[in-house]
Amino acid sequence: NLEISRCIIYNKMCKIFGGKNMENNYSYFQNKQCEYFPCHKAEGEFFNCLFCYCPLYALGDKCGGNFTYTPDGVKDCTNCTLPHSESGYTHIISKCPGLAELAKKEDDLDEI
Repeated sequence: NLEISRCIIYNKMCKIFGGKNMENNYSYFQNKQCEYFPCHKAEGEFFNCLFCYCPLYALGDKCGGNFTYTPDGVKDCTNCTLPHSESGYTHIISKCPGLAELAKKEDDLDEI
């Protein structure tokens, strides 16, 4: 169920990042010492590094972010700041059921 999944993710994030203030907590983390910071152009000072690699990439065109496809069909997220925005954490957590669906074992899949 979605609520149980959110609770599990929330608890894991709390254990990893701890704290309750917005400097660094379960839903926000910023690493200004990162050699790639900021990895995207963003307006304002809020920049969340928690999802440095966006877990929604695998959702393709259903991720909800500002992406394009290259002529070769590769998803390009260069102009997407959704994971780094103030609403990014909530949006990503809301998409976790879709990711879980992708990860389900299918008995009839051929070996890759």
